[in-house]
Amino acid sequence: MLTYPLQGIFAAAITPLFENGKLDTQGLVTYLSFLAKQGCHGALLLGTTGEGPSFSRKEREQILRAALAIRQERPNFYLLAGTGTPSLEETIFLTKKAFTLGYDGVVVLPPYYFRSAQDVGLLAWFEQVIKRAAPRDGKFLLYHIPQLTGISVSLTLLDKLKEKFPYNFYGLKDSSGDELFCRQLGDHFGRELNVFTGKDNLLPFALKNQAAGCITAGANLFPNFLRQTWEAYQRGDEQTFIQLSEVLNRARRVIDKYPPASALVKGLLPRLAGFPRWQTCPPILPLSEEILSQAYNLLIEACVTPIV
Repeated sequence: MLTYPLQGIFAAAITPLFENGKLDTQGLVTYLSFLAKQGCHGALLLGTTGEGPSFSRKEREQILRAALAIRQERPNFYLLAGTGTPSLEETIFLTKKAFTLGYDGVVVLPPYYFRSAQDVGLLAWFEQVIKRAAPRDGKFLLYHIPQLTGISVSLTLLDKLKEKFPYNFYGLKDSSGDELFCRQLGDHFGRELNVFTGKDNLLPFALKNQAAGCITAGANLFPNFLRQTWEAYQRGDEQTFIQLSEVLNRARRVIDKYPPASALVKGLLPRLAGFPRWQTCPPILPLSEEILSQAYNLLIEACVTPIV
């Protein structure tokens, strides 16, 4: 695992699959290398864009192991693992496995089947995962995506996790798209909680509210613009920062117009970067060529240059 702080531009990575549904192991490594070359600091495996909940425990372990090969070429490329499931024991197993393999951190969904769970129950669940699966230096991030899980994370819950696990509870992937919540996170925690926005268009706003970066589907399609936005903010280049913010707004609208992101990214990467047309995992189905043509043209109109 890397020893310096996690921050920057992370791709919510897809999972490359052959037509028979098996993992394209070499394709995964080539794809992660591409992300690194295009400016991503790292990638999250088995998140929403990676169709994580669709895979078995055995399949997830295989994917996590295969991705480690990128370290031979890119030793400083961050690797995060999505390990959350509705099952406490399954989540503990996957979280422990990710840390044992050497992942830099885990991003964990709440137990999303029981949507009426209160903070006290969620706290008890996360306590079990962290105590039983995370080493002292293991970076644990909560995954907040209420539009899919049905669970909205409160500042109170985050406070309690930070208080109980100051060495483990590292941060939050916030895919809520809620600007008010983004501002509240920055005001309340400052840099004490490392927040990564899950919405490309919110990266500029999030950075101004003390976020650590982003973990997004768009980092597959326009990583150069996200990295340039990040760098413009770091050096205080306000003019470039504003211009790039407008590009990210336009580009993200394309992703939101043609869900789900996993199918869109897998459909557009062959056009943008020459990758194979990797399959999705049911119930997600591939997008039609007609829709992909529309999406591709809109990306061009949004000033997103094809990646070569």
